[in-house]
Amino acid sequence: MLDHLIPFARNWLIGMQIDVTRYAVFSIGVWFVLWVLLAKPMAGRKIRDTRPAGRQLLTEFAISIRSVMVFSTFGLITFGLFRAGWLPGPLIAKGWGPVWFWTSLVLMIIAHDAWFYWTHRMIHDRRLFRTFHRRHHRSNNPSPFTAYSFDLGEAAINALFVPLWMILVPTQWPVVGLFMLHQIVRNTLGHSGYELFPARKDGRPLIPWLTTVTHHDLHHAQAGWNYGLYFTWWDKLMGTEHPEYLQRFAAVTARKDKALAATSSPSPA
Repeated sequence: MLDHLIPFARNWLIGMQIDVTRYAVFSIGVWFVLWVLLAKPMAGRKIRDTRPAGRQLLTEFAISIRSVMVFSTFGLITFGLFRAGWLPGPLIAKGWGPVWFWTSLVLMIIAHDAWFYWTHRMIHDRRLFRTFHRRHHRSNNPSPFTAYSFDLGEAAINALFVPLWMILVPTQWPVVGLFMLHQIVRNTLGHSGYELFPARKDGRPLIPWLTTVTHHDLHHAQAGWNYGLYFTWWDKLMGTEHPEYLQRFAAVTARKDKALAATSSPSPA
């Protein structure tokens, strides 16, 4: 028994180390760059006037580490299925060449957005919200550390996507690594509190089918709208996009443009 538990524990700790490092690098990195280094230049793109308290940031970080433990457990089980020969997908995908490598990555991201949208709406049901999603919405004013601040049930729902995908769709392990990199980048930036996406001249998002920071920030401010993670199409299709989203986005980006114009215009003689 002990002979089996020791390798299991060792592999779990290795996976945990990778997942914690990825979360820490991007959550702390986004916080430091936007909230410290670029706080003044980016002031015009700050979505809200106030910042969350330091205690909230520490709580979010601690809860996120707990979520990472859940992710690592699911990851180890998935890899264990592969090692046991019960998950042939990665080996099959390896023989399908580079076109499938990048195609599977794009499809995985699109599928994850759909998974997130529908499970997100599900746990907003009043019968499930308190158990599965209340922790995340305690961060009414989010920060980069909010990214993984989940109740255990929500962490498990999010973690379940990767093994289900790999059972159904042949996917190489490096694709999973790139997928995880993409999701943590979008997640930490999406909770950063600063609008980072460019606007067109009419104030609309330059790439309208991508969720902006304002898009998800509105979800934290007024739950019941904007359930999408990466893309806006499910919210548009299902009528759950906040009615003032485009107006709010235009207001934030216009603020930044005015600030830049003021700093770049010559001083009067």
